[in-house]
Amino acid sequence: MKPMRLHHVGIIMTTMDRARDFMEQFGLEEDYMEYVDAYHAYCLFTKYSSEESPIELIIPTEGVLTEFRNGKGGLHHIAFEVEDVEAARKEFTEKGLGMLETKAVEGAGGIIVNFLRPRFGFGVLVEFVQQVKERPGSR
Repeated sequence: MKPMRLHHVGIIMTTMDRARDFMEQFGLEEDYMEYVDAYHAYCLFTKYSSEESPIELIIPTEGVLTEFRNGKGGLHHIAFEVEDVEAARKEFTEKGLGMLETKAVEGAGGIIVNFLRPRFGFGVLVEFVQQVKERPGSR
C-alpha cells in the first residue's frame, strides 16, 4: 500500500449543541454536514485547507455510537485517504486483519469508507476513505 494522507480525525459528540460548543471554543468552522444512515449519525466536517486535515464531529442519533465511552463520546478514529477502499480491505483481510464492514459504506461528503478493527490497528480504529463524488462546497 502506498503512503496515505491523513483525511480527518473523528470525534463523537453526544449532542449537536456540544458539537457546536466544541467548534466555537476552538474557532472551527463548519464545511458541511450530512446524515449517514449506515451509522445513524450526523457527520459534521470542519473546514480545512491544503495545510490541515478536517475534524469530523459525529453526532449519533441511535445505535452503538451513542454508547461510545459509556455514552460520553470522545476521540473515535483517524481516517486515511486511499485510492481504492476495496483494495485496502482486500489487502488487510488477506493478511488476516479484520475490517468492520464486508464492503465499503457510503459516508458523508461523497466518500466511501471502511474501518480496520482496533485490535489490528494497535488499539486505534482506523478508517480508510475514498473520494468517489465531489465534496459539498468544493469547486
